[in-house]
Amino acid sequence: MFSGHRKGHGIHSPFVFDLVSRIMRNKIDQDIVLKIENIRKKNISDDRIISVQDLGGGSSRMKNSLRRVSDIAAYSAVPRKYGRLLSNMASEFGKPDIIELGTSLGISTMYMATASPGSVVHTIEGCPSTAEIAKENFEYAGINNVHLINGSFDDTIPELRKKSVKPGLVFIDGNHRKEPTLKYFEEMADLSDKNSVIIIDDIHISEEMEEAWTLIKKHKKVTLTVDIFRMGFVFFRERMNRYNYVIKY
Repeated sequence: MFSGHRKGHGIHSPFVFDLVSRIMRNKIDQDIVLKIENIRKKNISDDRIISVQDLGGGSSRMKNSLRRVSDIAAYSAVPRKYGRLLSNMASEFGKPDIIELGTSLGISTMYMATASPGSVVHTIEGCPSTAEIAKENFEYAGINNVHLINGSFDDTIPELRKKSVKPGLVFIDGNHRKEPTLKYFEEMADLSDKNSVIIIDDIHISEEMEEAWTLIKKHKKVTLTVDIFRMGFVFFRERMNRYNYVIKY
């Protein structure tokens, strides 16, 4: 189904109507936005050059392993509009905990962590240099409910399983290739329950990500998906007819 109205008109599912009209459009504390966006500006002005280890698909804009922090902040960090959306989703669904695959500089992490202060955000970043900048940002913001893990997804996801982490919200924003995306989605779906939501970034960025998204929508546990073009939301709600919505956001 396609709803061309960002307020949710034309949506027949009460759950999705509530998602669009209340959660997506919910206002967040402007002081939180200002704090995080000031850190983004600080990073955009950061001329330090770091060595970036791309364990996944890498950046479509930045191919060199030596990159300025300013370029990463400008091209790789989640935009403000979607940071606010992640914040709203974390506030609604982020309990008991949140898992993020792909920290980058931690902008998205901070939006989620501040919105759900009673939760722990377990965020995994493969690049040591980028993880160090993210750690600086968390400390600068005074955010203390982030568990930053430096390592590959393959090596660190089993640690979360051993700790019996049960995420209310998962944000997959790393390794934008078909097979790894399907693999990590499968692992996160296994950790999730009927009340969880998995958000996947850049679902239309390439042909193989399009293919991954098509297969995810057909996954046996999935009952509802919402495509807002940049991101895809995946739900496992019970007593729902399987439906795939496309929402203009």
